[in-house]
Amino acid sequence: MDHSHTSPWRPGPGFPVLPHEILGHFVARRNLIRQLLRREVMGRYDGSYLGICWSLLTPLALLAAYTFVFSVVFEGRWGVEGEPQGLGYYALVLFAGLFAFLILSEVAGGAASLVTSQPNLVTKVVFPLEVLPLVRTLAALVRAVPSMLVLGAATWLVLGRLPATFALLPLALAPMFLLALSAAYLLAFLGVFVRDMAHTTSLVIRLLTYLSPVFYPASRVPDDLRPLFLLNPVARIVEDCRRMAVFGQPPDWWGLLGATAVAGLCAWLSYLVFMSFKGSFADVV
Repeated sequence: MDHSHTSPWRPGPGFPVLPHEILGHFVARRNLIRQLLRREVMGRYDGSYLGICWSLLTPLALLAAYTFVFSVVFEGRWGVEGEPQGLGYYALVLFAGLFAFLILSEVAGGAASLVTSQPNLVTKVVFPLEVLPLVRTLAALVRAVPSMLVLGAATWLVLGRLPATFALLPLALAPMFLLALSAAYLLAFLGVFVRDMAHTTSLVIRLLTYLSPVFYPASRVPDDLRPLFLLNPVARIVEDCRRMAVFGQPPDWWGLLGATAVAGLCAWLSYLVFMSFKGSFADVV
């Protein structure tokens, strides 16, 4: 039976629904995913003189700008008792949070046009469009590796040591990966039907940057607002990255587990929505 015209309003039997089925579905297409991932990571730098070095220069340039504005102009200090202060330390703590947030920002930034920018793939019934959001999220994770190495080197230079908890940093990135994957599926779907999604996403990312503790510690948030503030899963992930990379503290394990569970549920639901409407993409694009 041809399921390409299955009603978009509910999951049909034409695609995997359960998590283990979804995993098997992508594993079976690992060669295609590997090829697209290589093209996504390296293709961005084709023709540029610096090549993949831009994956380091971009976050470092943002770091320098934000550090100047918040630390030099506004004379901000992190204000954690018992920790060193100064421009170098502030820049390090800022980078630890910014590094994690940029994964989500990079994925969400172009996710709305993932399907609409490739109409030739939409018309090919045999091409699995569902790999596109996954590839974009994996590419962001790959490009985050150099930034993580820079963070480790900067921590060593500023603090004179590398906390043992730095090795746990990938654990904090697990919920961020799932959250970014969720955004990729949802925005790719919405981008087909709502052409203003790219502009809306840009605004939301800007707001989320300041509503998450990227430039300030969560302890600065008023006590009566902090529980509501920490409902934002990005806030918990950013705080955990700082704890492990700079402060030498283990993550909030229950918070990390909860953030991972919520992000995983969001990724699964977003995937189901994307697949449910996938059959109608060709009619719109």
